[in-house]
Amino acid sequence: MQASLRKFRTFLFLSSIMLLLSACGRENLTALEPKGYGAEQSMKLILLTTIVMTFVFLVVIIALVIVIVRFRKKKGDPVVTPVQVEGSKTLEAIWTIIPIILVVIMAVPTVVATFQLANTSDQHKHINIDVTGHQYWWHYEYVNEEFTTSQDLYIPVNTKVYVNLITKDVLHSFWVPSISGKLDVNPENINTMFIEAYEEGVYFGKCAELCGPSHSLMDFKVVVVSEEEYEQWVNDMKSFNTDQLELDTVAQEGKALFEEKGCISCHATDTQNYSPGNTPIGPDLTQFADRSRFAGYLEPTEENLKDWLRDPEKLKPGNLMTGTYGELSEDEIDKIAQFLLQLSPSKVTAESKE
Repeated sequence: MQASLRKFRTFLFLSSIMLLLSACGRENLTALEPKGYGAEQSMKLILLTTIVMTFVFLVVIIALVIVIVRFRKKKGDPVVTPVQVEGSKTLEAIWTIIPIILVVIMAVPTVVATFQLANTSDQHKHINIDVTGHQYWWHYEYVNEEFTTSQDLYIPVNTKVYVNLITKDVLHSFWVPSISGKLDVNPENINTMFIEAYEEGVYFGKCAELCGPSHSLMDFKVVVVSEEEYEQWVNDMKSFNTDQLELDTVAQEGKALFEEKGCISCHATDTQNYSPGNTPIGPDLTQFADRSRFAGYLEPTEENLKDWLRDPEKLKPGNLMTGTYGELSEDEIDKIAQFLLQLSPSKVTAESKE
């Protein structure tokens, strides 16, 4: 009795903890509070399948309870052999047809939603962004606007934005739970979907395909702004030129070191050298100081940036930057960090929308 009581208490405690943890999360990183068309369609399908599964569960439980209560053998009852129903065409038809009906109820809306999200018939009328997955970061080419950036994807609110997905290395999967569904990112063919956000804000995106040791750190942000802010951001990005920045002495020396050490060969710092279809080796740093995170998950503070420059492998295992540049002195690290922290082309930033 005491052993059973202990087991029950343990079960109750663990269940309570699970219930409590299920309430933890972020509003901009959940499919259960849709803020976009794709997420809204996914939520409808989640509700539909939940209703169907709950119905099946209740039917099975009710049938089980009826059988246990009504046909339970009591003390003194004679031993009898129940009537055998093996080969009953009626029963076999019932437990074959009903599951088929339930599957059709779930499958038809799912197929319809899938084709709607993959419909590209009006793609030429809307914003198009070529998205390239890398280990472990994302690059964006704004086709219509003719410039590129990385990590933070800016889009206007209540507007269809088509993303054309491909990868430069292994398989990835593009997913912004709060505003869209997910789509695989393959190396040999382009997959296209559209995203449409209903509310302004910053939404967290994830790579949903295991792609290496830092897969869990391959995060990105979708920054949803008003149409006016989007136009301002686009103009600011296209006109940004680091040669025209008013840098202090330390940052100016950092800019020179950035070029001298070969960093510029992998990372662009403005959009003046836009080349259609040409993705850089490393993330575009044009709006580095405007990002809500860098390396996918680190806050863009001076100390975090210096730690990254000292040893990127320690912070993000398997990244392609490790071992590609010579050892930097603390003075050089400080100067390069000061330069990068001044790469802020626009007043429209992720921080302003959080």
